Amino acid sequence: MRVRPETDADRAAIRAVNEAAFESSAEADIVDSLRAHQGGEVVSLVAERDGDVAGHILFSRVAIVGHEGLKLMSLGPLAVLPGHQRNGVGSELVRDGLIRCRESGAQAVVVVGHPQFYPRFGFVPAHRYAILCEFDVPDDVFMLVELTPQALSGVSGVVVYDAAFGGAGQ
Repeated sequence: MRVRPETDADRAAIRAVNEAAFESSAEADIVDSLRAHQGGEVVSLVAERDGDVAGHILFSRVAIVGHEGLKLMSLGPLAVLPGHQRNGVGSELVRDGLIRCRESGAQAVVVVGHPQFYPRFGFVPAHRYAILCEFDVPDDVFMLVELTPQALSGVSGVVVYDAAFGGAGQ
């Protein structure tokens, strides 16, 4: 398996992966919208197996109200073709994505996701930092990981997502 940045030629395959993984076009539409809104700010990676795109992950900019100078990314969507799920594709995308986010200067990453999956990558419930999600989600599914030690020291507030997610937006 090879993880690499997406190219324009991957866009149809990325859309197909998201539609197959989520059984709808909603997440694929979010990916397209985030590319349009945030351009070069996103970290978008694909996992290739045997030359085909088997998975995709996107990280996009979000902000904590009152701390807009903090470079904070959101993980998601993460999609893996059903035939490749539970074979390490998603884990490899997360690991590589976090490295690339750190290299891009991101100080922390948030995720709304499965509480048994994301902690293996260092994610902890965001409420431990007094950081809340703009969406009404359970505390155990809104998590974060600091990429820069102490980046969130003294930071609290509400994470605001891009309008592509259907929230208040930035």
